[in-house]
Amino acid sequence: MKTIKQILAEKKKPIVTVGPDDTVMQAMELMRERDIGAVMVVSGSKLVGIFTERDCLHKVSSLDINPRQTQVRAVMTEKVRFVTSDLEVSQGLALMTERFFRHLPVLDENQNILGIVSIGDLVKAKISEQTFIIEQMERYIAS
Repeated sequence: MKTIKQILAEKKKPIVTVGPDDTVMQAMELMRERDIGAVMVVSGSKLVGIFTERDCLHKVSSLDINPRQTQVRAVMTEKVRFVTSDLEVSQGLALMTERFFRHLPVLDENQNILGIVSIGDLVKAKISEQTFIIEQMERYIAS
């Protein structure tokens, strides 16, 4: 079974973060530039929140706030669910499905940020794993 650690090792994109005092517009522009659906909000080196596309839709637009003047801290999700890198892909998928998450920060035992995985990352890994198993079974049956 593949782990989150293996997925992070394969990812080529750097970790993207914003600070809680950055504006919502800065966070949204960064997400657009990097073509990502979420940014982790950090203070110092510690995760204090996450700002996602969903936050843009549900909080920014519904509260009718000015994204150029509003700080990320006002609309970020503060209670961030995270995982450690030893979690198996299937467990990560189950958690994301159960809690309706699309992005999951990965922290080490000291709460240091290791990266972030998306539902797409995990689905891609699971499909790859299942494809490999199917190919092995086909070879076994054919021999």
